[in-house]
Amino acid sequence: MFRTRTLVLAGITAAVSTVTFTLSAHADAPTPNERAADRCTHPAEALDLTNWKLTLPTGDDEDPTEITQPELATFSADPWFRVESDCAAVRFRAAVNGVTTGGSSYPRAELREMTDDGEDEAEWSTTDGTHTLAVREAFMALPRERPYVVGAQVHGGDDDVTVFRLEGSSLYITEGDDRHHHLVTDDYELGTEFEAKFVAKDGEIDVYYNGRRQTTISYDGDTNYFKAGAYTQANCGNSEPCGDGNHGEVRISRIKVTHS
Repeated sequence: MFRTRTLVLAGITAAVSTVTFTLSAHADAPTPNERAADRCTHPAEALDLTNWKLTLPTGDDEDPTEITQPELATFSADPWFRVESDCAAVRFRAAVNGVTTGGSSYPRAELREMTDDGEDEAEWSTTDGTHTLAVREAFMALPRERPYVVGAQVHGGDDDVTVFRLEGSSLYITEGDDRHHHLVTDDYELGTEFEAKFVAKDGEIDVYYNGRRQTTISYDGDTNYFKAGAYTQANCGNSEPCGDGNHGEVRISRIKVTHS
């Protein structure tokens, strides 16, 4: 009996020694975040941007910068569109003095849904199939005087259908021109991550916040697409100072679109 116990103990000792040696050999190995930082230099490495194009608040008057695939796969523009150092998320920023699109007086750093690996602009019907956008995001900064930013939206033709819109500490889901259609919370704190989700089918759009349905919007349209990023609802005419430091910013850690 004594010999048997001795042999077992010796085996355990050898195993422990092997584990100790293995740990020692890897003591200086980089952490996962350190390895990610080494390889993550573009936003497309943190988010799947295959079927998106990007609009930035830079460029010429009423002619903002647009980046499409394949350029978007290796594109970044600090501070307007940049990946975090640990590859955990992408920051979108639009200052009040930014260049705007022809149909808006407000600047944006925003993704627009595309198809065919980014070749064509998406258009889908709310009455044909099921169309879903899920975004994990956080509002990080708001412009002064008019602290309003849109973080995700369903757009239809020439105008938005419904969006997640933060006004100060009040987070709303809109319906058309009704900016205050549904109050999600009046106690939102900057930096708080949440999941925004739209599910469009059968002529309706269900809107979810952190997995809970907040409202259902009736809408029949066939030129719809998703958008996400920072769409700052202020400009130099209503928010001072008129400079890059006065901006809206949104952090996105996950974005997924499905059509069925």
